[in-house]
Amino acid sequence: DEWIGGLRAEYQRRRDALVEGLRSIGWPVEPPKGTFYVWTPVPKGRTSIEFSRELLEKAGVLTIAGTAYGDYGEGFVRWSLTIQNPDKLGTIQRAVEAIAENIELSF
Repeated sequence: DEWIGGLRAEYQRRRDALVEGLRSIGWPVEPPKGTFYVWTPVPKGRTSIEFSRELLEKAGVLTIAGTAYGDYGEGFVRWSLTIQNPDKLGTIQRAVEAIAENIELSF
């Protein structure tokens, strides 16, 4: 139980860092209630695949197009909070900074 509580707290820290970071650059994001993924809307004028590709190519940020999970996923990208490097929160912060510097967001 102690290990699970610590893991849950770690995912909550990562979730909060991502959600707060994306909100700080104008992205309307709702935090998930109980998962280690965050779904975010795609800016106007782009498909999920187009935007996921743009994030990777222009900002070096990997997301999964919502359509990978079915037709209802169109209009969203999915972010995983299962980061495997030691500087997890720093990685999230650098990703948000790269998006802010390289991607035009309009919702």
